This record gives sequence, C-alpha cells and structure tokens, in this order.
Amino acid sequence: MKMKAFLILEDGTIFEGTSIGSTKEIISEIVFNTSMTGYLEVLTDPSYAGQAVVMTYPLIGNYGICRKDMESLKLWPDGYIVRELSRIPSNFRSEDSIQNILKEFDIPGIAGIDTRALTKILREKGTMNGMITTNENYNIEEVLNRLKDYSPKGVVAKVTCNEKSVLAGDGYRVALLDFGAKKNIAKSLNERGCEVTIYPASTTANEIIASNPDGIMLSNGPGDPKECVSVIEELKKLYQTDIPIFAICLGHQLMALATGADTHKMKYGHRGGNHPVKDLRTGKVYISSQNHGYVVDQKTIDPNIAEVGFINVNDKTVEGLRYKNKKIFTVQFHPEACPGPQDSNTLFDEFLEMMGGNKNA
Repeated sequence: MKMKAFLILEDGTIFEGTSIGSTKEIISEIVFNTSMTGYLEVLTDPSYAGQAVVMTYPLIGNYGICRKDMESLKLWPDGYIVRELSRIPSNFRSEDSIQNILKEFDIPGIAGIDTRALTKILREKGTMNGMITTNENYNIEEVLNRLKDYSPKGVVAKVTCNEKSVLAGDGYRVALLDFGAKKNIAKSLNERGCEVTIYPASTTANEIIASNPDGIMLSNGPGDPKECVSVIEELKKLYQTDIPIFAICLGHQLMALATGADTHKMKYGHRGGNHPVKDLRTGKVYISSQNHGYVVDQKTIDPNIAEVGFINVNDKTVEGLRYKNKKIFTVQFHPEACPGPQDSNTLFDEFLEMMGGNKNA
C-alpha cells in the first residue's frame, strides 16, 4: 500500500503525494532543476547537499539507474520531489530503480504532486525551506516555526574528501581542491593527460604551493560561499602566486570573494542543463549545465583585478571572470557537464594552454 507524504513550504503551502525512498522526516531548502535527463547525476552532485530537489520534468526514472554514471559515491540531496516516477525502467544499462537507490542512501522523497505549481511558487516567491514528512498528524504552527529557523550550515566540510588522492597521468600536474567536486571534473583533466591530485577543502595554500603543481583547479560545491572563511583566506595566498588557476561554480565564487568582490543569494538560482551563456571574448553562446543559488555581484568586481568573461543570456548575471595580469579564469557554469550539454568542455583545453599548451600534441 502506498504511504502518504506531505511537502510543507515555509509560506504555508501544503502538497500531498506518495512517499518514495526513505520515510524519515527532513527539513531542507527546496530548489528546482529543469533538466529533462541526468537525474542520477543530479542526485550524486555534492552541490545539492543541504537542499531538496524538485525535478520540473514530469516523468523521472524511465531509464533506471546505472551506477557508472554517478558523479560521486553517494546521493547528496536531503530530499527528492517528482511529478511521476517511472515504476518500470527500460534501458539495457539499468541496474536498479530510483526508488531503491533513494532507500539505499536513506533519502526521503515525494511523488505525485503538481511540480509545475510548486515550481511557479518558487519562481514567484523565491527559494524557500520546506519539510517532507509522512506524519499525517503534523502541527502546522510548529512546522512553520521550524522551517523559519532552518539554514544549511557546514555543507562543504560535509562533502569534501577526507584525504588526498591521485589520478595518474603523464601530462601536467594539477592540484584539484575538492569543495564538493563532481567526478567528471577530475576525469576531464585526466582524459587530457593530466595527473590530478585531489585535496580536501581544508588544505593550506602552503601545502599546495609546496607540491609545485602546473595548475590549480577549484571545484564546484554546495552552500553560501561566504561561509568558507578559512578557504577564502587560503585562496588569497594562491592568488598571489603565478600558478595558473581554473575555477568552477563555488570555486569561481570563492576566488571572487578572495579578490575583494561580493556575492549574494539569487531569488531561485540556476539549476538545469539548458542555460545559455555568452563568452564575451568570442561572442559565442554555449548551452550550459548549471547548479547554483549564489552569484558574484558585477558592480563589486574591481576592474583592475578582473573582467567579466561570461554572462547569462537570460538574466545577464555574471557567469565567469578573467583575471588581469594573472593566469586565472573562472566560470559559474559546469564545462564538465554530466548531466547536460558539453558545449563548453573546451575550457579545459584553454586551461591546458594556460599551463603551457598540450603536452601530448
């Protein structure tokens, strides 16, 4: 028998659906993702730690689960919200169903709600907190008070690796700072011959500099960039070196903060595989994969330090910076994709050029 589940939003809106996955009760920030495919990559993206994800595409799970496509070793969102869940996956690579993998990693979810109505609320009122519960006797006053008090904390420490590891390669030596790195970032570098050493987020600048890397990669990750106070202090030291640096998503925001710019929370963020981004240097527009709720304030960027390199075609927000007199460029979107289009993965080649050109050419 199907168990009822409820999604209660901070503004008092209540959706009733069916429980999927774990039956535990959670409070989280509710965000939406517009990707039509790539649900497993979304579920295994550490940037979703501290959030519950609404998939706007109405049918999720129809090609099942293939564990080779996971972007990390576990599922990270607090909860998962869908319109309709495919009960019988059809795909020769499929090993399991979403229902089972949600249970395996103790992630509660809700299916059968009007995700279109929910997304319209989040677009109009902005991202808000919510509760997923199977308790039919909830006290709405008590729930709303708990929702008002919630904010995700310490999420980077939760998702970063515990110790450093190395992906062998015979090309450039890249130090990858893991703030919640998706697997495909290291893979994209490794496929280009790079030896990638993955470091925990708490690693000091001195340790990285002492390892004498050819380049430094700053990864994606979850949460408010301003929370990462000690990381920002270390990035200031890395900025002072001449080591080429390429940063993605949270890494991009942290480097901006380290060089005096500011960030703020967006109304509902960019999450999906269909966001147009313009490269201001070439005029080319990429369709990009994105997942972020914070953005760099353009007016706070010191023109002597950096210039805007990429903008979002839809809302004109900053999507990347090119730093002056430094071998540093950063992007807000995900050139490693997974899920989403791979239009912009040539940015990894640009990083190789910055380190001295393609060693394997």
